[in-house]
Amino acid sequence: MITADDVRALHTKYAPSPEAFDLIYTHCEIVSSIALQLAHRTGGLDEDLVRLGALVHDIGVYRLYGPDGRIPHGTYIRHGVVGAEILAAEGWPDALIRFCSCHTGVGITRADIARQGLPIPPGDYVAGTPEERAVMYADKFHTKTQPPAFLSADTYAAELLAKFGGEKAAAFAALRAEFGDPDLEGLRARYPHAYRDLR
Repeated sequence: MITADDVRALHTKYAPSPEAFDLIYTHCEIVSSIALQLAHRTGGLDEDLVRLGALVHDIGVYRLYGPDGRIPHGTYIRHGVVGAEILAAEGWPDALIRFCSCHTGVGITRADIARQGLPIPPGDYVAGTPEERAVMYADKFHTKTQPPAFLSADTYAAELLAKFGGEKAAAFAALRAEFGDPDLEGLRARYPHAYRDLR
């Protein structure tokens, strides 16, 4: 049985620096808190799976860091499949592996990969279970940009529409209808990150 301590140990193992660990693991903790809030509100979800899936979802980011401590431009899209490779090599269960490969954006389809020439193997990387959808959606409310920031639902929706158009914006709207807007106030008090809100 995988535990939260096991996930933290995996982050420690793969983080190339204390700074990378702090950035990625803190983000995963925040996403876990948001996802658990959504799962509790929705009801009927496996909250232990949601917690672990959120804590592990960005483990692949560590492998993208170059020797200069930066992530080369154009490679970030690979972090989900790289995370899945890490968990598979560690012998972790498929149910957790999918949180890595299926959380990016609002889902990456085979057609997206072909149309955009994305540097990941052809396939559909789309959240399927309610637990996977909760983590994917929760991930949209915090960004690891420098400095890290919380995002309102309206801000993320506007940015998504501007970058990827109506189809992806509609997918986000469906997630928003399924789970509602999270309450970020407590997390914003705990983590002094910026807050981007269109209002």
